This record gives sequence, structure tokens and C-alpha cells, in this order.
Amino acid sequence: MRRLILLMVLALGATVAQAENSFFYLGAGVARSSVTDITAAFSAPDLKNSSWKAYAGVRPLSWLAAEVDYIDLGSAHSTFDTNFGAGYTDVKGYTWGAYAVGFLPLPLPVVDIFGKAGVSFSRLDFQVYSPGQGTGFASNGTGFAWGVGVQAHISIVGARLEYEDLNIPNTSGAKVTSLSVFLNF
Repeated sequence: MRRLILLMVLALGATVAQAENSFFYLGAGVARSSVTDITAAFSAPDLKNSSWKAYAGVRPLSWLAAEVDYIDLGSAHSTFDTNFGAGYTDVKGYTWGAYAVGFLPLPLPVVDIFGKAGVSFSRLDFQVYSPGQGTGFASNGTGFAWGVGVQAHISIVGARLEYEDLNIPNTSGAKVTSLSVFLNF
């Protein structure tokens, strides 16, 4: 993956002398997330999935932006034994986030290094079934979120590699790495 990013940055840098930072941007990509130590009234599996992410932002200044994102945390399935037979647990989750994003002033016109901090709103949905009974419930929460990343862009098209750490109640949090493309408007 490092080679892919390096080749992309070199290709973008070699073809454009100067990039533009537009006011509005919109992106989507693949995400690898890990949510562990989910505490519930039963044995819940960890969420370790490849899924997707979408985001939008406004960048009124070259060094500052406001951004919102949606990350699908994926789903997991586990089975367990009871005195009456096998049961199962299904968990799926997602999160919305709102961030302030700061960009480092680099002399490279096509590359941005950024950090972001904000809040995430998460939801984990549980479905538990044991022979003769089943139940479902959700766990909602709000917590601090932060991230760092690098992006390269030419004109209106760009690519971004990013790491995010989200505080999700009743878990050890979500660690998300993503690779996405975006458009500047």
C-alpha cells in the first residue's frame, strides 16, 4: 500500500505544477475498521471489517476545514452453546463524525498533511438468539474522535490516506484506516 501511495503522489506531482484548493469537497473510499472489547450482557464478537466511508467538507481557508463523515463499521457473527442448543449473536455498527481539520502549510502544492479533531456519534445494533428466544437492542453513544492523514490532488481530483480513532462507549474504541478519492468543487 505504501508503494501505491508513493506512486500516486509522484504521478500527481509530476503532471501538475500547482493544485487548487476549492471551497467544497466530497469523497468516498474503502475503510478497514476494528472495534474490540464490546461489553454487553452477553458475548459480543469484535467488529474487524473492511467496509466503506463517505465524507464532505468545506475549506474556507487553505489551512482550515470543517468536515463530516459516515463510516460503516461492518458486522460480525458469533455462535455460542446453551443447555438447549446453539445460539448466535450478530453485531453491526456505524458512526457519524463532525470535525475541525487543520492542514500543515507545505511547499508542495499537490500534497496536504492534516490532523482533525471532533466528535463521533456511534450506533451498534445487536441481535441475540438462543433456542426459544431472541432479542435485539442498540447501543448509541457520543465521544471524542481524532485523525491524521495525507492527501494528494490535482485540480479537482484527489486521493487520501487516513487514520481515525473514535471513542465508542462500551468498547475499546474504533480504529479506522481508509483510502479514498475525493472531488473539489
